[in-house]
Amino acid sequence: MQKSDILKNLQEIAGNERVSASSADLYCYSCDASQIRGMPDFVIRPDTTEQISEIVKLAYDNEIPITPRGAGTGLAGGAVPVEGGIVLDMSSMKRVLDLDLDNLQIVVEPGIVQEKLNAHLEPHGFFFPPDPGSSAMCTLGGLIANNGSGMRSVKYGTTRNYVLALEVVLADGTVINTGSKTMKSVSGYSLTDLFVGSEGTLGIITKATLKVRALPKERSVLLASFENPELAGKAVVKVLSSGIVPSACEILDSNIIQAINAYDPHIGLPKAGAILLFEVDGTENTVREGIVMIEDACKSLATNIRAAANKEERDEIWAARRLVGAAVSRLDPMRTRVYVGEDVGVPIKEIPRMLHKVREISDEFGLPIMTYGHIGDGNLHTGMCIDVLEDGDWDKLNRAADKIHLTAIEMGGTVTAEHGVGGARADYLELELGKALDVMMIIKKALDPKGILNPGKMGV
Repeated sequence: MQKSDILKNLQEIAGNERVSASSADLYCYSCDASQIRGMPDFVIRPDTTEQISEIVKLAYDNEIPITPRGAGTGLAGGAVPVEGGIVLDMSSMKRVLDLDLDNLQIVVEPGIVQEKLNAHLEPHGFFFPPDPGSSAMCTLGGLIANNGSGMRSVKYGTTRNYVLALEVVLADGTVINTGSKTMKSVSGYSLTDLFVGSEGTLGIITKATLKVRALPKERSVLLASFENPELAGKAVVKVLSSGIVPSACEILDSNIIQAINAYDPHIGLPKAGAILLFEVDGTENTVREGIVMIEDACKSLATNIRAAANKEERDEIWAARRLVGAAVSRLDPMRTRVYVGEDVGVPIKEIPRMLHKVREISDEFGLPIMTYGHIGDGNLHTGMCIDVLEDGDWDKLNRAADKIHLTAIEMGGTVTAEHGVGGARADYLELELGKALDVMMIIKKALDPKGILNPGKMGV
């Protein structure tokens, strides 16, 4: 079928105003926040499952690649059409379909933004726990497709823990429903879990039934300073071994502290080799006891410990943490943050050693590496900034990122703990997963025999 005929058919399905093949529009959909690039042939903004089913049938019959996309905030190229074809912009499908708080759940379309979902839930006393740094922008579909998490994953887990059921369009346009409205079910294979984290390579999510939690009555934050990141890592192991489970546990190294203070001098984070931010939530008593337990666990390793005096101070501390992405480049205006090698995860006991290895890699390549992230579950973000006009800097960046990835795997860890594989980390999956990657390929072939769903991603 000719390109003009495909365009006409797509317009008949979704409407002229929802389909574009203009160069300007296509360029806007050729990237996400990573370094991966790929130009689509068509961009479509569907607003119903029925439209998506018909679009996918057309793509299947004509073997046209099709890439679903949420807000484009991904850091691994997951929403980039590396083989061209159709980009499905899911952002128009953003309705709340059912608020069923008696059953502790909500049914939503994939285009709803995470922060807006919680704004919808908050007046009722509930929240959706996964809390990524991009919560003001990222969509639930993208969060589910990447099994995203964020700062409160230590206690509350990842997105997978909150997905009860999905409506999914398969590669041939068939619409299926997985899971149920019950809190647990063992009927058949766990297909819901299969699609969560599949990054659009097995099907297109068009509806999700999500578990929600009651908002905690109380929250408090404790800030602990350390001479170096390795001591902070040891403190994390000690805290988690003490029996207290903080709702969040974040690390900021000295470079990040300096960058945040440069970005907003009013924040005034203490100068230290590293800072740990602990949050405890629950009842007033459990929060008070949790803060005391964390302080006791840290005091032999920390140089200074203080708890937030009130809600305003607590919010200021978290506001400082959320500035990391914007602040990283402030240390050197000639350098730009590049999202490569930035999402490793290691077993809890390996955290101190991984932090030490990151410092060694930074020294080896003469490349500043700013370490931060959700250290409470072993997820470290290693932020690197380079002069993007210098080929030598790119070489150092890629070599350093490769060493970070290989070090994480050697420690029994992963090359991506929350940002996804996409096209950026696909080459590492065989080393990390071994024969399990062969099983992934078999599943991919069974559900997508023509290979049209988000091709070039996840090593499948």
